[in-house]
Amino acid sequence: MMLPTRMRRPAHALIAFRSPRTSITRSLNAPWSRFNSSQAPKPDPSSHWLRNSLGFAVTGTAAFLGYSYYADGGKEAWTTTPEVKKEAVDVNDLRAQFVQEKRSLKSPAVYTWGSNVYKVVDPGSKDTDIKTPRRFKYFNGQALRDLKIEEKSGAAITEKGDLVQWGQAFSETEFKPTETLTGKNLTSLAMSESRIIALSSDGTVYSLPLSKAEQSTGPKSREGSWIPFWKSKSNLSYRVLNPSLKLGEKVTTISGGLEHVLLLTSSGRVFSAASSTENYPSLGQLGVEGLTWSTRPKGPADSCHEITAFNGSKITQIATGDYHSLALTKDGRIYGFGDNSFGQLGVDYEPERPFKDKPCPLRADKLYRRSMYETKATSIAAGGANTFFTVDAKRILGYGEESEDVRDLGNVTADTWSCGRGIWGTLGNGRWVHVQDSPTKVRALSGVSEFDEKTNQITPIRIRAMSVGTTHVSAILNNKVSVSKNTKETLDQSKDWGYDAVWWGGNEHFQLGTGKRSNQSKPVYINAPPENKKQEEARLQIMPKHKGKIGKRNVNMEQRVECGRHVSALYAAV
Repeated sequence: MMLPTRMRRPAHALIAFRSPRTSITRSLNAPWSRFNSSQAPKPDPSSHWLRNSLGFAVTGTAAFLGYSYYADGGKEAWTTTPEVKKEAVDVNDLRAQFVQEKRSLKSPAVYTWGSNVYKVVDPGSKDTDIKTPRRFKYFNGQALRDLKIEEKSGAAITEKGDLVQWGQAFSETEFKPTETLTGKNLTSLAMSESRIIALSSDGTVYSLPLSKAEQSTGPKSREGSWIPFWKSKSNLSYRVLNPSLKLGEKVTTISGGLEHVLLLTSSGRVFSAASSTENYPSLGQLGVEGLTWSTRPKGPADSCHEITAFNGSKITQIATGDYHSLALTKDGRIYGFGDNSFGQLGVDYEPERPFKDKPCPLRADKLYRRSMYETKATSIAAGGANTFFTVDAKRILGYGEESEDVRDLGNVTADTWSCGRGIWGTLGNGRWVHVQDSPTKVRALSGVSEFDEKTNQITPIRIRAMSVGTTHVSAILNNKVSVSKNTKETLDQSKDWGYDAVWWGGNEHFQLGTGKRSNQSKPVYINAPPENKKQEEARLQIMPKHKGKIGKRNVNMEQRVECGRHVSALYAAV
């Protein structure tokens, strides 16, 4: 599909439009390091743990991309990097009514941009960096169930539920997308540094190597056939993760870091498992106190472990960064565990113990005056060494206040908070810091509101979705949208608009899509790729759910955004 956009009208036209949207509110480094060394390292019993324990026949060594940093004496270090203010925008400043570009719902597509060193963004291009969104030709006319993209590897689940992989981490010689795990009715996936974890519609969790060579040479299990009582050997190597489920319970959501994966069940329980053949999780990200390579229970190294430290609370959302994990309870409380070297758990950084192996509460309620606000965390997101969460804060009567004196009594403000590593501007707060262990407000995405004509009230604009890469972030706002069913309208006739999308953080490989290499410490808009040279510059928007055409079929689809390590993607999803 063509990308929905908002056209930039000339200044004299702004006076003719009244915005329906108004605003209610307006260095220490970790004491440990991971690095590639030219010297032979001392053997680690946890290294290549899954490969050894499962008998994987794999040649060569895998480079490990991790953090490299060392101890310092201060609590927080600020850099002097100048902020680029020209690109920054205030999502409250919507003075003009924008219109969507003329679109075709008959052509869903995938757009990618960022680092192309490993042939992930555009396998057929010699460019090492793709500066702005570019159509990914293989997926033209396709809507996907899920897509994950990293600098070295890409993976997607087709509308039929089959897994497609590409990139140099998949194959050193054939970069084009290739179907791998098929016939499993997959719905979602996660990628570790060396494996793909995929969830099927029936709750089965599959784990398979990223590498095509390892898929071919690794041990293959026997699986069912259409012939009764007959089993045949699978055509590629994979394993099934088996959490201890109750009758009628199944896995509904997965989320993974570089070395671990979390599994959320229909009963609100959470399991964790190792997901890398290179290193066993050692920074507490599994959420089981005292669990290490040497203390792990007998059985497969990738056994599932239930996380029981949530005090019986039902978990509704999970999220993972590279080496840390988050869980959100039904009643709006946040728990974090794993690496805290950059304060990504939202609790005080302790040099003598830079990680938490037991879930600890992230007290969002302490960010507000408790006597004046009722708070509830509504969503979580994580990636790299960063954490994001949203909070609904309802104004209540404080001590000694009278209701007639409180004009905003009962009003709800939706705020976005962040913590963790901010040296690339990833925190979104306009600052460039190494460590942020106390949550900081992303002001451009907090206190934003619009007028709802149906209810005749001002309502908060919340975050609809957020994707966090290693150094950059994208957020889709849940603003009111308008999509006409008349696909024959011309550009001038169309009065549609989609979801606003903003981007910020690292831009060293043009992963923000601004066309420039400068990092952004505050959310910015980006432009949609023009369909022709004469097309006016237009702001990229995200298409909401709509009925489009795939071949001769009508299909309900929407657009989603995915941020990975130095890369980004926008795709049509079913």
